[in-house]
Amino acid sequence: MNIQYKKGVLELCILSALYKKDRYGYELSELISKNIDISEGTVYPILRKLKDEGIVKTYLSEESSGPPRKYYSLTQLGKEKYLNDLQDWEEFLKIVTKMLKGEENE
Repeated sequence: MNIQYKKGVLELCILSALYKKDRYGYELSELISKNIDISEGTVYPILRKLKDEGIVKTYLSEESSGPPRKYYSLTQLGKEKYLNDLQDWEEFLKIVTKMLKGEENE
């Protein structure tokens, strides 16, 4: 898959996964890499950026085995961003699909 396609959609994939439930970084990375070929460290810079922007927040949760894990969850701003970005993405897909099928407005 073209790397530029991936770059444009990874943030939305992360937001989508976190909209469904809180997750830790490695879990997010594994989930996305099952569907999109990404390198192991790809997700963490995006998570840092989203945290800096107030889109996600973090908390530590202790597991029965092993050290505490840092979980990421969407803030209210993050939930709103996800829903807006999803709507934009769906509109973008419609436009590109029309163009690729030769149905573009001239």
